[in-house]
Amino acid sequence: MTDQAVAGETGREVGRSRLRKEDARLLTGQTNWTDNIQVAGMLHLAILRSPMAHARVTRVDVAPALERPGVVAAFSGADLAEGLGSLPCAWPVTEDIVLPDHPPIAVREVRYAGDPVAVVVARDRYAAADALEAIEVDYDPLPPVLDLEAALAEGAPLVHSDKGTNRCYTWPLATGESFGAVRERAEVTVRRRYHQQRLIPNAMEPRAVVVTPLAASGEYTVYSATQIPHILRIMLATVTGIPEHKLRVIAPDVGGGFGSKLQVYGEEAVALAVARRLGRPVKWTESRSEGYLATHHGRGMIQDIEVAATREGRLLGLKVDLIADMGAYLMLVTPGVPILGAFMYPAIYKMDAYEFTCTGVFTTRTPTDAYRGAGRPEATFAIERIMDELAAELGLDPVELRRRNWIRHEEFPYTTIAGLTYDSGDYEAATAKALALFGYDELRAEQRGRAEAGDPVRLGIGVSTFTEMCGLAPSRVLRDLRYGAGGWEAASVRMLPTGKVEVVTGTSPHGQGHETCWSQIAADVLGVPFEDVEVLHGDTRSSPQGMDTYGSRSLAVGGEAVHRAASTVVDKARKVAAHLLEASEQDLEFRDGVFSVKGSPEARRSIQEIAFEAFTNHDLPDGVEPSINAEHVVDPENFSFPHGTHLCAVEVDTETGWTRIRSYVCVDDVGHVVNPMIVEGQVHGGLAQGIGQALYEEAVYDDEGNLVSGSMADYLVPSAADLPEFVTARTETPASSNALGVKGVGEAGTIASTPAVVNAVVDALRPLGVHDVRMPCTPERVWRAVREATA
Repeated sequence: MTDQAVAGETGREVGRSRLRKEDARLLTGQTNWTDNIQVAGMLHLAILRSPMAHARVTRVDVAPALERPGVVAAFSGADLAEGLGSLPCAWPVTEDIVLPDHPPIAVREVRYAGDPVAVVVARDRYAAADALEAIEVDYDPLPPVLDLEAALAEGAPLVHSDKGTNRCYTWPLATGESFGAVRERAEVTVRRRYHQQRLIPNAMEPRAVVVTPLAASGEYTVYSATQIPHILRIMLATVTGIPEHKLRVIAPDVGGGFGSKLQVYGEEAVALAVARRLGRPVKWTESRSEGYLATHHGRGMIQDIEVAATREGRLLGLKVDLIADMGAYLMLVTPGVPILGAFMYPAIYKMDAYEFTCTGVFTTRTPTDAYRGAGRPEATFAIERIMDELAAELGLDPVELRRRNWIRHEEFPYTTIAGLTYDSGDYEAATAKALALFGYDELRAEQRGRAEAGDPVRLGIGVSTFTEMCGLAPSRVLRDLRYGAGGWEAASVRMLPTGKVEVVTGTSPHGQGHETCWSQIAADVLGVPFEDVEVLHGDTRSSPQGMDTYGSRSLAVGGEAVHRAASTVVDKARKVAAHLLEASEQDLEFRDGVFSVKGSPEARRSIQEIAFEAFTNHDLPDGVEPSINAEHVVDPENFSFPHGTHLCAVEVDTETGWTRIRSYVCVDDVGHVVNPMIVEGQVHGGLAQGIGQALYEEAVYDDEGNLVSGSMADYLVPSAADLPEFVTARTETPASSNALGVKGVGEAGTIASTPAVVNAVVDALRPLGVHDVRMPCTPERVWRAVREATA
């Protein structure tokens, strides 16, 4: 990218709160969800799922289903086994990891309640669903495996008997001094156990897939409500044996994902296999209750955390031991999710020693995988909770303890004890701004007054000062972590002859506003109107290169690719402009989309005029191609590291356990902001999910491995009425790892809010002897914690 290209950026769009281009069609229903798609001759697929957590499948008889009205075909797992390989795991984190086969549809054994065992294909979805009850299946029950620690014990029942163990892997990391050595010289040590409960994703749109075959050419078009059309295409080719160039994957408008659609699901492979066998288009759409069973879950972890410190509060070391629930199978990135957090447990703090160990364990529950934040919320929760516990042990204010240990603004770039190099940040500024907005000192005074008065409704104040790693890059780092793909991203920018612009991006949005933000970036670089930019995405034919959307990578990697491609367009246009204006390239200025000769402002050509001149090719210099279009593939040099300070005040009724969030303030630093309104929306949505984990949400299984929180009647998703009015603000330290200076924002609210809320609940109850409340902090759990502490 040249200096001249940078000079062309006026900043008139980037930083502006533009209404989203996407919203008009989304809000008026003029859009294309997967379940809206209707194809001539289309059949509907329904899936019979195991009601048992663990059992041998001794007989499957689909013949009775064929007698039901409207039924065209029915298949058992054995019927579809030929031509379907194992579902992929792209992140085998250790050389000796246990990688069991994962059939898209069970053949001989089911390993969680919801495991598919048969399918019915009918002329409409209701006939298909009704016919499932006619299928006869005989099960030979096996013991469920549910307790993570018991699963590792000698003689425990095995999820995969052929593997001889429930241990999936053990992944260690040790840096700096020996933790044992710093523990010996520490004046204070604090050890705690935290539980990260399982969470069930609740995207607005359930999963859905439509497969249309074209028999004449052997091609298949797969429409899927997915975050990863490019990755899905590669993996479906691997699972089904259909050549990749014969597969086209389209992610239409996708109604939310939160990581749950960062996946290659068995239903996608089964739908493709059925369409191939029948030669007919096939559609499958999950019901909400079906999704609770079969869409991968998030979190699920036991965390044993120990810190060593001096009496003055200086951190000396941190030790982390995790037991992570893999569920029944390893899905796309299941093993790697806890490992992402491994680098974030030290957070924003300086210390001398760090030890981390994660043990992955198989259980007979729905597989886990990425869920908003993916490993980083778990890490932030643990370190921020134990920082509060350490502050209480030392008699220090929680903010003051953090202030004594965090990385100072003048110390950036800073390489942490975990080996990451944070390029920029200002924890002091974000915290100072948050404290002022929150009225921290006044709330502390009110808290003391309530306690002295014996008020049964206690006031608690929670602090969370966090950072996270975003971008999931660069590729060489991912190689070292044994991740099966790269961290690059692609974009192309096309100047049409009429002066309009098409931006093709490899990222695939599911609600983040890429079409709007990418238009703002391109409009600024090219100096064209925002309205003249169209963004194309989510189709492997029109956008053949891409690594898709997850891990808050879209803007920092995908947006950077757009920026660089647009800058290359300007560079190419400069050559043509210099020829047309009879000037050297060095004598040209580019501003607001216009090339002009220095000192001769009347000699000028707009970039739109240049695009038309390139199209006609009537007067281009020799050797210059008749196009100023450009594409760029960017592989970032580092992750990006947003950070912030979140403060929460809660009122807790010690007599009933009822908790109310009274106020919530967050100050986030996400680098340069492209669209403040979209950032605000991302933060609000993230806060809702983080608060949901803290107070409301939990996937609960009974002793037989049945999911008892299998609907919205039993699994509490917070509504707007359950949430406070958020006060949000920002500080800004630009990232140095990309030209835009941007950092991720999509997961920040979720990562930071959960510990802020739980810290507030515990802070309210600490004078009563309560040191922890297991999430979610329901009224019953809070009430029991108070009763046990005061007994």
